[in-house]
Amino acid sequence: MLKPEIAKLLGEQVNAEFYASNVYLQLSAWCESQGLEGAALFFRGHSLEERTHMDKIFDYLCECGIPVTIGAIAAPPTQFANLMEVINAAYQHELKVSAMIKNIANQAFQAQDYTTFNFIEWFIAEQHEEEVLFGKILSKAKMLGFDGSPGQALHHMDNFLRAVEQHA
Repeated sequence: MLKPEIAKLLGEQVNAEFYASNVYLQLSAWCESQGLEGAALFFRGHSLEERTHMDKIFDYLCECGIPVTIGAIAAPPTQFANLMEVINAAYQHELKVSAMIKNIANQAFQAQDYTTFNFIEWFIAEQHEEEVLFGKILSKAKMLGFDGSPGQALHHMDNFLRAVEQHA
């Protein structure tokens, strides 16, 4: 049986993953509107991935007999100056999600809820992958001298993001 405080954190994470899915879908929509098809594809794939994360936690709560409440999901940001701002927003969001996941792991361990701790370890590894991925994207941007401005570097970043998504 999950302790109420752990169940609460996992319920909040279901909603956070739903929000993350919407964030990435909105980033995809922004990229699409800017003619950045590669970046749009990349962020659309991440939207689906976040929805899968939501489903995984949802299923775990259901398996544990915990009722799940889906709360109102805030609208994600819609206005960005350029692709670099979009990439940085996504990276910052991943750092926030990582902190939430680590908090659940810490709370589960402290409560000696090793079943939940074991379950959440998959998400810790997943967040590590996301942080590494965005680190590589930011490194590529630096290597290209990409600051979000139109031009050849923007074209290269868009193609790079398409390639990353296609190899995911």
